[in-house]
Amino acid sequence: MQPEPSDHLQPSLRALEQAIYSHELWVKDLLRTIICRLPVDRRDLDADAHHHCRFGQWFYDDAPRELRRLDGFAAMESEHEHLHRLAAKLLHTVMSDESIHSNDYDEFANTRDRLLLQLQTLKQQIEEMLYNRDPLTGAETRTQMLPVLRDLHAMAQRKVLDCCVSIMDLDHFKQVNDNFGHQAGDRVLSAAVSRMQEVLRSYDKVFRYGGEEFLILMPNTELSVAHTVVERIRERLAAEPLTHHNGTPVSITASFGITWLDSGCGVEESIHRADMAMYAAKKAGRNCTIVWSPELADPHATNGVHRRDPPPG
Repeated sequence: MQPEPSDHLQPSLRALEQAIYSHELWVKDLLRTIICRLPVDRRDLDADAHHHCRFGQWFYDDAPRELRRLDGFAAMESEHEHLHRLAAKLLHTVMSDESIHSNDYDEFANTRDRLLLQLQTLKQQIEEMLYNRDPLTGAETRTQMLPVLRDLHAMAQRKVLDCCVSIMDLDHFKQVNDNFGHQAGDRVLSAAVSRMQEVLRSYDKVFRYGGEEFLILMPNTELSVAHTVVERIRERLAAEPLTHHNGTPVSITASFGITWLDSGCGVEESIHRADMAMYAAKKAGRNCTIVWSPELADPHATNGVHRRDPPPG
């Protein structure tokens, strides 16, 4: 799932709320037609009725791009189409002056409940992104970081899963602001998070840890796998410019520190270890990844370094 800045998501949330309202109106009108034996709207009998109801028109034609990218949006399509097929079956039964079988009604009601649950879940997902995400980059906020880490730490203590943490810091970011301006710097931050998300899995998390620092959380991940993933992110960031300023490409690299979420110490200590490894990566020449180890206290240690020479400056 690609994160979107909150100013894009507010209209999307309103559009979704209107779609949910339209869907509920259709259900109420349908049940009123069945119970009161009113004239049937022939459009509800068409094979493509799910395309032409108010919700369907929104879903297929008007739903914002930001919603189409979210997990769960596409899954609603089959449920909605199935609901209309069941509705048509109920209406044909009524038109034949036959009694609706309880199983047919239960299947319609259960399908309607599942679709409504999917809609409400999507709404909650957008609200979480609106209120718990950094409005500039789409990364999750630091206030959400410790509660999530502590939950995963508790699972690590029960030997349920392994979890890895990485701290990423953009190299020479101040020079971007100084040379190209803060708007270019903002675009670099936003693009950096987007590129990270292109590499990470849907259940991995990115938190904005500081100005140009980000914490990457990788649940159910061994340290060797986390190292591979972080190296992909590092290479992806350095591969091409993150933005352009008046036609000039703006490129940047990043330094990474990695550790596993150690069940034998507190969450804060694991974050500190990742932070120490990141600073060691800075000292090693930047644009590199270092895995934390106790030997990092030795200023001459270079274990775990994988780097390319950073660009001049």
